[in-house]
Amino acid sequence: MFDKIGEISLEVIKLLDLPLSEVTPIYIGVTNIAHMANDHSFEFNRFYDRIPFIIKTADYVRLKKDDNSIEYVKSFGKYVKLAVRVAGDGNYYARSLYYIEKNRVENLVKKSELKPLTNK
Repeated sequence: MFDKIGEISLEVIKLLDLPLSEVTPIYIGVTNIAHMANDHSFEFNRFYDRIPFIIKTADYVRLKKDDNSIEYVKSFGKYVKLAVRVAGDGNYYARSLYYIEKNRVENLVKKSELKPLTNK
């Protein structure tokens, strides 16, 4: 069982040159929730209900080349990263939710790996 929690916007599709032609749904399943709750419980408890907001209003986004995950980064005073990956069924699922250090964000921005979003 899974629930739709957001969409990959046209801005993100174009910015990351994704092989998608239209807005694409992002889901979360029971195993994804369990992983987040077990491996990143502090962030999960604080930000789980904000996942749709993170997707919709992320400050930055990047395509992580080694696993083709889409990383949404949002500042809440501290930066939070939500990783979204395509599964074997072709659907995109939220997989991880955790803090990312400010200096890591700044370095990725300098390298043009993290791309700023304007559609908020």
